[in-house]
Amino acid sequence: MTLAAALAPAAIASALAAVRFDAQGLVACVAQQHDSGEVLMMAWMNREALEETLRTGRVCYWSRSRRRLWRKGEESGHVQTLVDLRIDCDGDTLLALVEQKGVACHTGRHNCFFRALREGELAEIAAVSVAPETIYGKGIKTP
Repeated sequence: MTLAAALAPAAIASALAAVRFDAQGLVACVAQQHDSGEVLMMAWMNREALEETLRTGRVCYWSRSRRRLWRKGEESGHVQTLVDLRIDCDGDTLLALVEQKGVACHTGRHNCFFRALREGELAEIAAVSVAPETIYGKGIKTP
């Protein structure tokens, strides 16, 4: 069962009231795999994205580059289902505990945090799980 399946409209309104959106109307949201604790990605939500996420249980973000709502997995099929939502002490950061289907990163890796400093150099520490062009076609840009 998703978190949204149990939320009444009053609970959604209460959660929205607790969030402090920035001057652009956005709040940072970290997505974490609910059972393993793996940090998958960070993205932005506006009020509409957060409300939709809470209402439907399917995680929705605000894409700053596309200037529109971005329903995670709408192109790739690699959706995130909301299991729990946590709001930090200041109300300016969200932690979405999710069930990730497929990979979370557009590069085809399980999470977006695949680069780390090793011996003074930036190194890739996670392999590609799925070739991005098989997910998105040939137009995707990856590092």
